[in-house]
Amino acid sequence: MDPVPRPRARSRCSRAPAPCPGPGARRGKGTVQVDRARRWWKDTPGLEFVHAEAGDYLTSNTTPFDAVYSVWGAVWFTDPDILFPLVARNLTPGGVFAFSQAEPSPGAYGPQPMHGQWLEGRESELTVLRWQYTPQAWADLLKRHGFTDVDTHVLPAPGGEGLGTLLVRAHGPA
Repeated sequence: MDPVPRPRARSRCSRAPAPCPGPGARRGKGTVQVDRARRWWKDTPGLEFVHAEAGDYLTSNTTPFDAVYSVWGAVWFTDPDILFPLVARNLTPGGVFAFSQAEPSPGAYGPQPMHGQWLEGRESELTVLRWQYTPQAWADLLKRHGFTDVDTHVLPAPGGEGLGTLLVRAHGPA
């Protein structure tokens, strides 16, 4: 059997969906991280790092991915009814979609406001929405959008104190 050609690997760093700073603005942490990743992995053929808002990027992307992952990133800060269809459309048949984020606080489900001074040098608080669901609710959302072989569970916090980490893996539509 001939090997199946694979699309070039990509990674995407992003914060919550928000406009990128214009010319003359301070470089955000995401940009610094992408630059660092490019330097670190510069000798890896076919690897491209992109800094963009997840929904915009997936809407315009034309190269399918074998895997899409979000580590405390876009999935946490984007409405899954908007993001999941875009991810499904961008995966190769049976490709892997994986994400992690904080376990939901008891009783805090759906979009929840998160307050804080998230940008370096910011003097006032910024409020962003983050999406929190139980592991079963995440599984139901993924299945509703055509994902299969869904596995959702919470990795307990060390020592059992505080919130754990939600780990999710699913396969895209065949």
